[in-house]
Amino acid sequence: MSIPDLPVGVPATELNQLANTVHSVSLRLLRQVRVVDGTSGLSGPRISLLSVLVFAGPLPIGKLAKIEQISGPAITKLADGLARDGLARRVRSKTDRRVVLVEATKAGRKRLEEGRARRVDAVAAALGQLDRKDQAKVRAAFETLSGLLR
Repeated sequence: MSIPDLPVGVPATELNQLANTVHSVSLRLLRQVRVVDGTSGLSGPRISLLSVLVFAGPLPIGKLAKIEQISGPAITKLADGLARDGLARRVRSKTDRRVVLVEATKAGRKRLEEGRARRVDAVAAALGQLDRKDQAKVRAAFETLSGLLR
């Protein structure tokens, strides 16, 4: 599959061409890897929230909504679903008892790690089609890019 042309109105600079390629390839890779998420029994939004809870939590609902870029009621619904499944729970903050936090449970951490393992395997299968030299180039590029992301 080829890389789509730049969107209308975006100047055809080298940097924009690179950005277009990274964007397109990233989306395709995520779509390909998302196939293995079906075995987790969780929707994409629930997997995303669980990931935030495991790697950044415990956090209050408002902060989770900001991170996930969705409304408070939507994040509450997702958190409630994770709690019903035993993958998350609400706890009082140790520093401010008025604040309620959402945190991943041991079962939630295990479910996320199992899903991450399947995703890593899927990406490794794709990268395994590259020779070592190209794998090194991809590694270097992504290590550089990771320094730009929050």
